[in-house]
Amino acid sequence: MLSLMESGGVAFLLAIFATPLWIRFVSERSMGQLIREDGPSHHHTKAGTPTMGGVVIVVAAFAGYCMGHVGTALVFTRSGELVMLAIVASGLLGFFDDYLGIRNKRNLGLNKRSKILGQLFIATGFAIGAVYWVHTSTNLSFTRASWPGIPLTTYGWILLAVVVVIGTSNAVNLTDGLDGLAAGSGTFAFGVLAIIGYWQFRHYSLYFLHASLDLGLIAVAMVGACLGFLWWNAAPARIMMGDTGSLAIGTALGGLGLLMNLDLLLIVVGGLFVAETLSVILQVISFRMFKKRIFRMAPIHHHFELKGWPETTVIIRFWILAGLLAALALGIYYADFLRIARVA
Repeated sequence: MLSLMESGGVAFLLAIFATPLWIRFVSERSMGQLIREDGPSHHHTKAGTPTMGGVVIVVAAFAGYCMGHVGTALVFTRSGELVMLAIVASGLLGFFDDYLGIRNKRNLGLNKRSKILGQLFIATGFAIGAVYWVHTSTNLSFTRASWPGIPLTTYGWILLAVVVVIGTSNAVNLTDGLDGLAAGSGTFAFGVLAIIGYWQFRHYSLYFLHASLDLGLIAVAMVGACLGFLWWNAAPARIMMGDTGSLAIGTALGGLGLLMNLDLLLIVVGGLFVAETLSVILQVISFRMFKKRIFRMAPIHHHFELKGWPETTVIIRFWILAGLLAALALGIYYADFLRIARVA
C-alpha cells in the first residue's frame, strides 16, 4: 500500500508542478496547438494553446513508478518494465507527430502510414515481449486467465495484443478533442486497474499474477499523472496533451489490461473510449455506403457540441459516463471474485 501511495503521490505532485514550467517552455518557443479546419468553429479560439503536455504525463508516470519501489519491498518486474517501455515509446511517437505538425504549421504531423507503422512496431514489440519475455498467459481472458480461458495460441494472442494496443492508443487519441476529456476519463479507467492490481496481489492464489502489484503501481502512477495534468488541462485548458499524451495513455490502458488478464473486461473499463471509436467507425461506414451521416460530426463528442451543448457540459457528462462504466467493470470483476472465492 505504501508503494501505491508513493507512486501516485509523486506522479501527481510532479505533474501539477512541472506542467506550468512546460507551459512556459513551449510558449516561449511558440509551440502552440493547431486546430483541425473541419472541426467546430468555436474551437479555433484554442489555436496557439501550448501543446505536447503529454511529455509531463509520461515523465510523471515514469518517475512515480520508479519512486514506488524506493524504500519498499516491491521489486521491478518484467511485466512492469515492459508496459512502461511501451508507454515511453508511444509517448515518443506522439511527440514526433506533434512536433512535425507544429513545424509544418498544420494539424497533421506524421502521415497515416508512418503513424500506423510506428504504432504497429510498438504494439508488436510489446506483444512479443509479453509472450516470450514476460511469459504471460495466451488464453482469452475476461476477469482472469481461466475465464473464459480459450487458448489463442502464441500467434493468436500476439495478434490480439497488437490489435488491442493499437486500438486503445487510437481510441484515446480520438477522445482527446475537448479540454480534459481524455485525461479525466483515463483517470477513472486507471483507478479501476489500480484497484484490480492490488486485489490480484492480495489474492494471488486465485489469479496467479506475481507482477500484479507492480502493474497496479503503473496504474496508480498514471492516475496521479493524469490528475496533476488535468489541473491545467481542464476547461479552459492552459495546455493540450497532444498525441504525446493520448498515445501514451492509450498504450498504458491496453498494455495493463492485457498483462492483468483483462482482455475483454477492458472494453468496459474504457467504455467511453470504445464509444468514441465506434462513433467514428459507424460514421465512416454510413457515409461510404449510404452517403449519409449518422452524427453531425464524429467523434461523438463533437456531435453534441454541434447540437448546442456547451463544451463543459459535454465534458462533465462524458466524465460521468466514463466513471459509471469503470464502476461497472469493477462490479463485474468483484462479482466474479465472489463466485470463484466460494468455489475455492
